[in-house]
Amino acid sequence: MAERSFKKEVQQLRIGAGEEFRGEGILAVTKALLQSGVGYVAGYQGSPISHLMDVLADANDILQELGVHFEASASEATAAATLAASVMYPIRGAVTWKSTVGTNVASDALANLASGGVTGGALVIVGEDYGEGSSIMQERSHAFAMKSQIWLLDPRPNLESMVKAVEDGFALSEASKTPVMLQLRIRGCHVHGRFIAKENKRPAFSLAQALESPARDTSRIVLPPASFLHEQEKIKERWPAAIRYIKEHKLNEQFDGDQDDIGLILQGGLYNGVIRALQLLGLADNFGNSRIPLYVMNVAYPVIEDEVIDFCRGKRSVLLLEEGQPDYLEQNLHAVLRKAGIDTRLSGKDVLPMAGEYTTQVMRDGLREFLKRERPQSLQTHAAVAVDREASAAPQLEITEIARPKPAPRPAEQPITFHKQVADLAAVVPPRPAGFCTGCPERPIFSALTLAQETLGQHHISCDIGCHLFSILPPFNLGATTMGYGLGASSAAAFNVPAAKRPISIMGDGGFWHNGLASGIGNAVFNKYDGVIVIVDNFYASATGGQDILSSRADNPDRSTNNPIDQAVRGVGVKWVRTLDRTYDVAKVRATIEEALTTDIKGPKVIIAQSECMLNKQRRIKPLFNKAAKEGRRVVKERFGVDPDVCTGDHACIRLSGCPSLTVKDSGDPLKEDPVAHVESSCVGCGNCGEVAHAAVLCPSFYRADIVHNPSGRDRFLARVRQGVIGYLQRRRAARLAKFAL
Repeated sequence: MAERSFKKEVQQLRIGAGEEFRGEGILAVTKALLQSGVGYVAGYQGSPISHLMDVLADANDILQELGVHFEASASEATAAATLAASVMYPIRGAVTWKSTVGTNVASDALANLASGGVTGGALVIVGEDYGEGSSIMQERSHAFAMKSQIWLLDPRPNLESMVKAVEDGFALSEASKTPVMLQLRIRGCHVHGRFIAKENKRPAFSLAQALESPARDTSRIVLPPASFLHEQEKIKERWPAAIRYIKEHKLNEQFDGDQDDIGLILQGGLYNGVIRALQLLGLADNFGNSRIPLYVMNVAYPVIEDEVIDFCRGKRSVLLLEEGQPDYLEQNLHAVLRKAGIDTRLSGKDVLPMAGEYTTQVMRDGLREFLKRERPQSLQTHAAVAVDREASAAPQLEITEIARPKPAPRPAEQPITFHKQVADLAAVVPPRPAGFCTGCPERPIFSALTLAQETLGQHHISCDIGCHLFSILPPFNLGATTMGYGLGASSAAAFNVPAAKRPISIMGDGGFWHNGLASGIGNAVFNKYDGVIVIVDNFYASATGGQDILSSRADNPDRSTNNPIDQAVRGVGVKWVRTLDRTYDVAKVRATIEEALTTDIKGPKVIIAQSECMLNKQRRIKPLFNKAAKEGRRVVKERFGVDPDVCTGDHACIRLSGCPSLTVKDSGDPLKEDPVAHVESSCVGCGNCGEVAHAAVLCPSFYRADIVHNPSGRDRFLARVRQGVIGYLQRRRAARLAKFAL
């Protein structure tokens, strides 16, 4: 069950030549694959390209009609190795995964693929997850392209450019016998637009044909002596072939401007932000026409030296906009210009940050510094029109609209500035750390672990990639390390030494099947690891959007599910295994963790904590609930609350739960200065707050309320009886208070 369904949108993939395609970047890329005659597609989900896997899954019937094979890979390494089908056969294949973390996992297969080269076009679609919105370490895919000499496309983030990049990527791969990496930033994945479609193509050479007519060329296999020749082949044959294709087909773009004594060189993926930054400075119009010439590198690697030299020749100074570090392109371009004897000054990280995301504001500030130094008259064309604190006593929080003058030979826009009040908001709005969703079944696991440590003391805890990583943040503050997806148990391997306390490690079900079974559980068994491994089984690869995995409970017509984790764990030799089928039972989870930490039994102790991801559960049951309610059937919705008269304002329940629906409010009692706990209407009725209160022996202030839709006659009768009893008790209490009042 993916985060969302694209069943409706994917029907647009059927449109033919000449028709206008409208939609999101991910859908456009899928359409481009079909137009390019792709033979197979594989990959592993991860932001910002999770939805590409979801789209492909929802469009599987369309792919099958065209003879295109699609599969969700077990890992990025599996996906990369899948491209081996294009090594010996003229079959176009594409795979996808999340940026550097995925490329890290896939790097061994990628290196072998790039060494031997390919016959059919091989395209790797990488979701570049760089910047403040990222969930991973900050690195660039550019380094992998350089290391293995895989050509890197970084197209302008509009649908026409991205579709063209897919088509160019396959053609470039075949022309140079080299795999090609297509880098898509999050804004490119989700940008909306339109383009004129082409007909979908069946693969010119199918996988079935390959199986029936097997081919073998030892020169393509990475084995001495062929492997020694691959490096020479890259330099003498593949690289020149790639350069020729890129130049002849004009994959990079140049845009003229009237201020031609300076210029901008930029990665294609930054194009929209650069144009917006130029608009803010009054140097571009609303249609993207820039007054400063632009050289857009839709191919970030390899650098086309002739094009760079031609663009820079005759210019006093050029600014390179390269996001992230190290400054690979800047060093390369410096070498190119100096070797060619071009004296154009090249600016880059001297006016722009060395690291960090290049937002519009960052690029605007860098462009301003560059222009102040190299062409100050460009900034003196117009006065700024935005209102800020110094200019107005009535501050506005909106960016002033760009005013368009009458038609002129070149756009002459009025610059605008960001309001200073926007920056001041950061001092007012409190920080909100990432956390578990309302009702998340993983929250009670870490509540139980917190309670267990109160009894047994603090332990070393190794975390893993996934939703459970939120346990590192408040209110749990658990965990010391995270090394990679499915590597929770592996990152505690060094602590396999005799000590008074056992190490604890965490991994999710997605990470378990991705990498953890062999590198974590198998390694622990082999080395007689005496620690505790908690496997969080919420039935899906939840952090990446809720995709089905091997142990999912769903009936998936295209995949094999319902393969229990405990059988796999026992299969590699674990003897001590405990399966908890309801994580919300905090007391039981706590007792099991304490047992694992104190038992005399040696060897790995594995706890499998199972409960369905609440987001996916709500997506599944809400439509069924609403349908039943509309049909007049009796349905019950559970909600929890806190009795303000009983709550003491201790708030230990909040510290041990952290549920977004659990907050505080004024008690209404002048004798209670502290606010009391309160459950918001966003509560999904998981019961964790009450369970935590019970397990921690906190207080009896929590109650459960059953909201009955379409109540039966029995429900109505019981309600009247309860109201009568409650009313009698309330009247009696009020009378006693009145009698003994001072």
